[in-house]
Amino acid sequence: MTPSIIVYHGSTQAVERPLCKIGRRNLDFGQGFYVTDIRRQAAQWAQRRAENSNMPPVLNRYRLEREAFIGEGHALVFEAYDEKWFDFIVSSRRQQNPSVGYDYIEGGVANDRVIDTINLYIQGLMPKDIALTRLAEHQPNNQMCLLNQRLTDKYLAFDGTEEL
Repeated sequence: MTPSIIVYHGSTQAVERPLCKIGRRNLDFGQGFYVTDIRRQAAQWAQRRAENSNMPPVLNRYRLEREAFIGEGHALVFEAYDEKWFDFIVSSRRQQNPSVGYDYIEGGVANDRVIDTINLYIQGLMPKDIALTRLAEHQPNNQMCLLNQRLTDKYLAFDGTEEL
């Protein structure tokens, strides 16, 4: 057994058995189950979801055998908001499904701080070099997209919930 890390998923309900093929296809890293190793970030996701419903925000906690998952699967890890990450996100937003063939993708979130830059590029209102310069000013947060159900069942273990 490889060492595990604690990861979180913000929601409005307990998610004891995550499903990888639920959700929108044009999210940052495709249609998968998203977690983060940044508790505050997951709590913010939960709060945002709760604002759109009459349910309380819930923080789901898991133990992820990350290295084993990556070692057994086909993984892609982005280290920064760089051109490779940018091209992947733009392709996802254009619904070109670049996540096909991957089991695990990790990297920065195209959140409110950076999505405006990406949208300006997609609309043809900002050249790529300017967009990349703007993105380089941001410190990436982190998200992990689990795309393979068999590996998720094997390497992600539910570890409880917490109401926020």
